[in-house]
Amino acid sequence: MKKISLWLLLAVPVLSIAQDLNQPIPLDPSVRTGTLKNGLTYYIKKNAKPENKVDLRLVVNAGSLMEDDDQQGLAHFMEHMNFNGTKRFPKNKLVDYLQSIGVKFGQHLNAYTSFDETVYFLPIPSDDAEKLEKGFQILEDWAFNAVLTPEEIDKERGVVLEEYRLGLGASDRMSKRFLPKMLYQSHYAERLPIGKKDILENFKHETLIRFYKDWYRPDLMAVIVVGDIDVDAMEKKIKTHFESYKNPKKERPRLKYDLPNHEETFVCIETDKEASNSDVRVYYKDKGKEKPTVTLADYRRNRIEDLYTTMINNRLQELTNDANPPFMFGYSYHGGGWVREKEQYQSFAITPETKQLDALKALIYENLRVKKYGFGQGELDRAKEEILSYAEKAYNERDKTESSSFVGRYQSFYLEKYPVPSEEWSFETQKALLPGITLSEVNALISGFIHNDNRVIVMTGPEKDDLKKPTEAEVLAVINATDADIKPYVDTEVAKSLLKAEPKPGSITKREKNEKLGTVTLTLSNGAKVTYKKTDFKNEEILMQATSRGGTDLYSPEVYKKIYLAMYALDEAGFSGLKKNDITKFLNGKIVSVFPYVSDVSEGMQGNTTPKDLEYLMQMVYAYFTDLNYDPQALEIHKQKQSAFMDNMLRDPNYFFMSEISAIKSKGNPRYFGMIPTEKDWAGIDYKTAYNVFKERFANAADFEFFFVGNIDEAKFETLVDKYLASLPATNAAKEKVVDVGFRPAKPDLKKIVNKGTDPKSSVRISYYGEATYNEKEARALNALGEILTIKLIEQLRETESGVYGISASGSMSKVPYGSYNFDIRFPCGPENAEKLTQSALNELQKIVTNGPEAKDLAKYKEAELLEYKKNLKENRFWLRGLTNAYSMESNPEALLKKEEAINALTAKEVQDVAKKYITTNKLIAILMPEEAK
Repeated sequence: MKKISLWLLLAVPVLSIAQDLNQPIPLDPSVRTGTLKNGLTYYIKKNAKPENKVDLRLVVNAGSLMEDDDQQGLAHFMEHMNFNGTKRFPKNKLVDYLQSIGVKFGQHLNAYTSFDETVYFLPIPSDDAEKLEKGFQILEDWAFNAVLTPEEIDKERGVVLEEYRLGLGASDRMSKRFLPKMLYQSHYAERLPIGKKDILENFKHETLIRFYKDWYRPDLMAVIVVGDIDVDAMEKKIKTHFESYKNPKKERPRLKYDLPNHEETFVCIETDKEASNSDVRVYYKDKGKEKPTVTLADYRRNRIEDLYTTMINNRLQELTNDANPPFMFGYSYHGGGWVREKEQYQSFAITPETKQLDALKALIYENLRVKKYGFGQGELDRAKEEILSYAEKAYNERDKTESSSFVGRYQSFYLEKYPVPSEEWSFETQKALLPGITLSEVNALISGFIHNDNRVIVMTGPEKDDLKKPTEAEVLAVINATDADIKPYVDTEVAKSLLKAEPKPGSITKREKNEKLGTVTLTLSNGAKVTYKKTDFKNEEILMQATSRGGTDLYSPEVYKKIYLAMYALDEAGFSGLKKNDITKFLNGKIVSVFPYVSDVSEGMQGNTTPKDLEYLMQMVYAYFTDLNYDPQALEIHKQKQSAFMDNMLRDPNYFFMSEISAIKSKGNPRYFGMIPTEKDWAGIDYKTAYNVFKERFANAADFEFFFVGNIDEAKFETLVDKYLASLPATNAAKEKVVDVGFRPAKPDLKKIVNKGTDPKSSVRISYYGEATYNEKEARALNALGEILTIKLIEQLRETESGVYGISASGSMSKVPYGSYNFDIRFPCGPENAEKLTQSALNELQKIVTNGPEAKDLAKYKEAELLEYKKNLKENRFWLRGLTNAYSMESNPEALLKKEEAINALTAKEVQDVAKKYITTNKLIAILMPEEAK
């Protein structure tokens, strides 16, 4: 929100609200809520985005905390069983039916189990009465009619154990060592949702049935319905499907569990040979239970905390842009923690492996600095602007918010009484409350947040012989430091402008309208082209993509070696003489971002903003084109950030596996330097060369096409185009084209076993790839082959063989920089099953090659694609991606309008033909196996 807007807000009378801070926060009146006689609660809201769709959710207020000692892991197991057979949908009929109406298993249809709750997600079409009725039948069956047969329970053990296996690794090993201290003497520490392996393998069938009967009951349930629906009809359905069920005569009490307080400070310094990154976490657990947000006073208290969080994190963000940052990412907040009943203040940082103590010092220093000196008035004013700008955006988007967002809010209201007022009430109340919040109120929070008891320090990172591990004594010395040497924060002056001088406007020389696409293409006086599409999908969204063919492939391998690591470092320097922190501070309260890039085959910028802040986006584009700062220190900042994330990535078995596959495909490529840069790679980078290449790539605006999609005021937009885009420098150089550097991936037709890791887990990747003349019909058929094969792989490898938790296949074709195709099958599994399951996957693929896809599977693919397409037609991102892809692929963007026709026209023979054509040779089978399996 602009400064003048904030000034006006200060004049809003607040006495009417201030007089009664004890008034309750009202529930959004557009939500219909009620409780059936049996205790089941429901929430219904009509919301037309997306159209013809409804999000159904079943919330069970019972999770792993409710398990008996012999049931550890069975709350989660029960979640699995609800997809494996119910009264109306025996065995796998549930997934089969939902796929037939376009609902994808895992992507749309899903569920989760936590300590406190189990939640089921079911998005379905709402424009068909039969499908709606089926949806409510599914919810009812999940709640009360699971068919827990011994054979289905035993078959699902393998799938759940595969999910258990997926969680194994460095993070799991380290967390199991620090969680007993984090969850000190609490029931939570004994009830991790994934459970215990021996129980999952050996529990008796009756033990699972007991959990279902005890905890799946009406008084612990909520049904949430949000979408393009008739509210009265949905309420009637809820009563029809759920009103007749009764609670057990002898209900087990649903207990609440606390997190006991402790006087001592626990220090957990955990390392692992497979850990791929380092972090530092400082927890100050609240001594009392979480305060519910019920009244206006509670709501005001939360806004004070929001202001604190915004200001402390603005300071931490500034540190990450220093020449020698103590951490690469830092964040602090007070709020929900590991348990539902208690909040905590947490400071967190991702750090280079050698700087954990430095990061800890910085986090503690910043907390103590706030405690000693507080924040400044300028910081508070900017924080208020920022919060109000996002509140205003939410208010303006109130009729364009996705149903999935509302469903999550009502779930939080049911489980934790988190308030759900209307967007109107929220915005107006924040406008009234925020001006009256004082600096002293915000500064007072820190004294309650940090204390010497209930404190836990956690450090995790790689274990190396040459890496000194911090000691507990060193950690305690840092956290017990006094504020004697702490200096006040210096709040620098906010820049007056993003640009050094006003551009000299150019002009629009040609205007072309495409009535079919609803786009306008402008040719500018400097030769650049701008295509925009005005939409009403979102009130507060404008997306931008600028692109030009060329990229680093235009340069020799020798030059590429000097620049490739630096191209994403250059924006660290800032622009217009402003440092990155100056830019961030100037943009406070404005919703806008722009990211320049130079890739292998193109260069450009991506951005997003709101209609109100569009001019700032244009200014950033202009500044990146014309006035990027020259600062070699930017490369060092970027290197430190990248190194912190990447130096130890190859210790992670899965990343090492991907690296090995990449190396096989890239063998002989003079432009390939591995997925993880070495010190030698960094040493070969020349900042000046990279800077000059960037400037050269953006020297000729005539070679660029700009695409904008969103809520565009056309008159204002074209004025801004004149001023900022038509004024960009241009040359008389010919338009560049994508260069094919000539390299082609190796065609090994081989099997590669990669040994890495100590856990009993494997991963399989089967790849077919090579050159191909791009054909749009074949590209669609290859994509369909991947989706259809995924259906068959889930049926066979997961449901029949119980050998995997997740599995997928995907196919694609590309035209740039040369015609190519790629088809992949990926899945994790147990080492003992890797060979067998690989063959099973290949068998399922071969069935399609030999016989073509089954008609029902092709129909499932089409239904899902059509649903997704109809939804995407009302999404700005879909149109931006479609328009830019058409430019990149040199194709007709009007094909976007013919996708439904193309999907319906796809035949089983076309899918079989691409399978026969491309799924033959050039096959790479790569299997990750643990080191002990060598």
